[in-house]
Amino acid sequence: MASSPCGSGNFDSGLEIKTRSVEQTLVPLVSQITTLINHKDKPKKSERTQQAIQRVGQAVSVAVGRFVGVGEAIAVENEELKEEMGMACFEARRAGDAIAKLTDVGMPVAPLVDGPKTVFSNRTGMVKAARMLLSSVTKVLVLADRIVIKQIITSRNKVLVTLEQLERVSTFQEFVQIFSQFGNQMVEFAHLTGDRQNDLKDENKKARMAAARAVLEKCTMMLLTASKTCLRHPDCESARINKDAVFHRMRFALEQVMEIVTDARPCGETKVLPLSIYTGIKDFKSNVEGLHEGLYSLPQQALFDQLEAVVERTEDFTDSAYTSHEHREGILQLCQLARQDTDQLIAAWREALSLNAKEASEEMELSILKTCQSVHELRRELHKVAVGRAADLLKLHAEHLPLRALKASGGEGNLEAVAEYARTLSEQKEQLVETCRLLCHVSGTEPLEITCMHAEETFHVTVPQIISAAQTLALHPSSKIAKENLDVFCEAWESQLCDMGVLLREINDVFEGRRGVCKHSANLKTVKAVKLDTEEQSTISKLGLELRLLTSDVDTEVEKWEDQEQDIVRQGQSMSSMTPAVCLSLSSPGIHQLSLCRHQLSLIYQSLDCHSIIIIIIITLFIQYSTFQYK
Repeated sequence: MASSPCGSGNFDSGLEIKTRSVEQTLVPLVSQITTLINHKDKPKKSERTQQAIQRVGQAVSVAVGRFVGVGEAIAVENEELKEEMGMACFEARRAGDAIAKLTDVGMPVAPLVDGPKTVFSNRTGMVKAARMLLSSVTKVLVLADRIVIKQIITSRNKVLVTLEQLERVSTFQEFVQIFSQFGNQMVEFAHLTGDRQNDLKDENKKARMAAARAVLEKCTMMLLTASKTCLRHPDCESARINKDAVFHRMRFALEQVMEIVTDARPCGETKVLPLSIYTGIKDFKSNVEGLHEGLYSLPQQALFDQLEAVVERTEDFTDSAYTSHEHREGILQLCQLARQDTDQLIAAWREALSLNAKEASEEMELSILKTCQSVHELRRELHKVAVGRAADLLKLHAEHLPLRALKASGGEGNLEAVAEYARTLSEQKEQLVETCRLLCHVSGTEPLEITCMHAEETFHVTVPQIISAAQTLALHPSSKIAKENLDVFCEAWESQLCDMGVLLREINDVFEGRRGVCKHSANLKTVKAVKLDTEEQSTISKLGLELRLLTSDVDTEVEKWEDQEQDIVRQGQSMSSMTPAVCLSLSSPGIHQLSLCRHQLSLIYQSLDCHSIIIIIIITLFIQYSTFQYK
């Protein structure tokens, strides 16, 4: 198993839900269990109620058995997890059998517990069985997720080994043979990481994964043409520089993927998003509005410092040579207005504190509104400047004139002209890089901030590669391979400009409130979500109906839980909403990576009682449901 970037070789084994693969499929069914978790026991149980609970218990035994079968199969194929997985499967099977017996009114008490015969009277026994079931199932899922991560790391390692071989080849024949192998490995790696990306719940990680995979996708073609050019012209320094840059970027992207998959960070580094103006204003407004509820919620100086941090970042706009005088003055005036309104707010705040007021005065309430409005206007102005500049640049460079000139100059062998147009393209790059930085400030979501930073980096690194490719063509103007190589890098530049247009539209959509959840662009084809055929949809409907009828059986016999027990019910509801996807993930080889938060589990374990037991029982039904869906 390959080590992480820090060389530790450890994975993040925290029980945190990282994926969402099947949660949406099960959302309609999750609502059906709310009836069961909103009831209390009656001293007298009807035969119909007992039969309903007994049927659920029997379903548990079957469902857990299937679930454990998958876990045991994983243990057989992965020796390093055999002992841990075996123990977890044993505990799950034992707990499932105990729950089945406790719900069978005609059976003797399960060996796992002591006490009366059934779930209706043996609350302690059912609590112990449910805790064991939830704990063991979670352990199986965590171990299964390690296998998925291991597969991605193993695939990455194969790619790295072949990448090193490609870097050292000296003949076309050897290159063709190794590159064919490399292509197959990249397809496998793209598939594995695509599944992982689609399953990630953290939108920031998803955006980072998309960006890294986009680099790998584009660089694969660049690597092909750059390597061929270097082989064709082995003594050409610009061709070597061009090729080395591609290899370096691919390795860096591979490590980025590993950081995301293993939750690792490069040694000695802490990766955080730079504070954007959007984030700064959002946090500032949150604190200002928080004064409505409490005058002692934060120090007064903290509010002023937050605003100054935002104003300082507006220098990216006002110090830019590309910002017009009118826009610069408008930004400075709005910054000054925000300062004035904040000063007035702090003055009103101090007065309220001096009077030992418990809530904001009318004057202070007005100051809060004015301060929020002034920073909102500042954000609007910055958004207009950044988006306007980006739109102007995209329109200006739509015809790609520098690229055309570079291609023509290279084909003519004119090094002086190549140098001249290279300077023009470099100026264009600086404008685009700076514009991406401004867009990052106003993007409106962290995933879009990540995509802006990816675009900035792509513009920054692609231009030197285009220039080195053009220099190689100018030195060898009759070389078809060198011309093909320059075409590939130019196409990558054009593609990134198109991506910037998409990014611009997404930022506008977020700002105008047209997009509740942004789907960030990274110029990468993503794996389509699983679609069910007619037969599978029919199966789901039948299972949903069966569960609904089962719920109805119990619903007619019992009443709502006591009010003082609602906190436990709410925790159970929270658990029930996430566990179906957890259970289903292990049953589907293509849909993995679901685990539970350790902190949430500890809270649930501490408060679990007979009400939550019903949740555990229904959850295991979803395990059975999953085997039908993906069998």
